[in-house]
Amino acid sequence: MDSLSKLYSISQLNFQVKSLLEQNFFSIQVTGEISNLSRPSSGHLYFSLKDARSQVRCALFRRQAQALAFIPENGLQVQASVNVSLYEARGDFQLIVNNMQQAGDGALRLAYEQLKVKLAAKGLFEQEHKRSLPRIPKAIGIITSASGAAIRDILSVLARRFPSIPVIIYPVLVQGNEAKYEINQAIITANQRKECDVLILARGGGTIEDLWAFNEEMVAKAIFKSRIVIISGIGHETDTTIADYVADLRSATPTAAAEHCTPDASQWLGQFQAYEQHLATLMQNKILHAQRHLEWLTKSLNQQHPGKQLEIKSQRLDELEHRLQASLSKRIRLAQAQLQMQQAQLWQFNPAHKIQQHQEKTLNLKQRLNTSVLSKLHDEQQKFTHLCQTLNIVSPLATLHRGYSLSTDQKNSVLSSTQTLKVGDRIETRLSSGSFSSEIQEINHA
Repeated sequence: MDSLSKLYSISQLNFQVKSLLEQNFFSIQVTGEISNLSRPSSGHLYFSLKDARSQVRCALFRRQAQALAFIPENGLQVQASVNVSLYEARGDFQLIVNNMQQAGDGALRLAYEQLKVKLAAKGLFEQEHKRSLPRIPKAIGIITSASGAAIRDILSVLARRFPSIPVIIYPVLVQGNEAKYEINQAIITANQRKECDVLILARGGGTIEDLWAFNEEMVAKAIFKSRIVIISGIGHETDTTIADYVADLRSATPTAAAEHCTPDASQWLGQFQAYEQHLATLMQNKILHAQRHLEWLTKSLNQQHPGKQLEIKSQRLDELEHRLQASLSKRIRLAQAQLQMQQAQLWQFNPAHKIQQHQEKTLNLKQRLNTSVLSKLHDEQQKFTHLCQTLNIVSPLATLHRGYSLSTDQKNSVLSSTQTLKVGDRIETRLSSGSFSSEIQEINHA
């Protein structure tokens, strides 16, 4: 089988297409409008960049998203530094975003004002934090581009005014995405080395995009934390950056910054210019060499570093998390519906209402029984009272109370006739109160 008829699995095809894209489209710049923005719990951002005719999916991983100077929203026009890639699991063409910023002067102005208000509220601009310049610096540090016009102007002024003061240059990029990191690190390095007691932070004029590195929060915080006095000399007199507000002293231009921090000693100008030119050439050559080496290392690292594989796996994890949540939600809904149905069926056979009916019937019968017993008892009581009254009427005791007496013979039989008596018999006579005995002495039968 020749190369033209080689049989690929889908995984092999996606892997080779991904490698081809990443090798040929490394760190390119694109611009477009954000749409379909998604923010999963992982902290990564997924969205599309579109223009009037096309769109492409994008992934911005958490570490890069946290470094953004603005909050991405649907509809924002942005410019992004990206690597072209392929999400192998689905075969989706996508862009891996390394850095992103809002496009257009208006967006930058808005970000500038928002950061200015934020840092002012934190007290970074307060006059009480400003420090005085040394009268005669022991050494002057300069943070700027080694190849720009600003360094030449500053060195020229320093050489003319007081060339005996040592000058330490901390070469940095003053424009572009990496500039803020280099400026921040230069301020930190100067404080760690303690080689100078005043720093000039400078660059030449330009548009707001050109000066944006000096409007970054990272740079502002580095200036505020610096133990070395910092003079800003950025752009022209009409240019004002966030760094100017935080610095101990703001100068209108790089040249003015150099004049502020040195006394005048023009006699040493010639010697200092020679040192300046030599140092600038050496530093420029070293920077160029370091930049080429850094670009090579960056490209190699991006292709081989395990962190990239972790980002890909993280994207797959986000997708699985979404599917799991959808599945769990569906199962919960089904379980709830089944539970409601079983509750309805159970209620049909619930004995509670029958128990209640029997309880009510029992209570009714009890009340009827009580009523019947009370009625019967009342009737019997009335009947008993009547009998007692009748008995009392016919009782011999009642007769005795009317003055009569009752006599009984020796056998205790009531005497009702003299025929049963004979002389000499003893009889007992009972009166209404008490009784007496007597002996028969005479009997009259009439």
